[in-house]
Amino acid sequence: MADKPSRYKAVIDGRTYTIVGRKSQEHMKTVTELVDAELAELKKVTKNLKDEDRAILLAVNTKSEQVELQKKVIQLQEKLESLNAQI
Repeated sequence: MADKPSRYKAVIDGRTYTIVGRKSQEHMKTVTELVDAELAELKKVTKNLKDEDRAILLAVNTKSEQVELQKKVIQLQEKLESLNAQI
């Protein structure tokens, strides 16, 4: 993580955004490329939705994935603690 906030110019769905944050430029590039690709995929399968609705759908999908990953992390932490206790 960077020490101070920096600006990152991102192009998502053909629009340019300036994102200010403490993450590295490489991190922001990866994130914006993923968002752009996922929006493009959603656009293919949801032709009848407005851009704003696709953005909400993407946010819901992303949070859903985050919750699942957090569950897996907790399970792995518990397993690690159990294995450490056995040692």
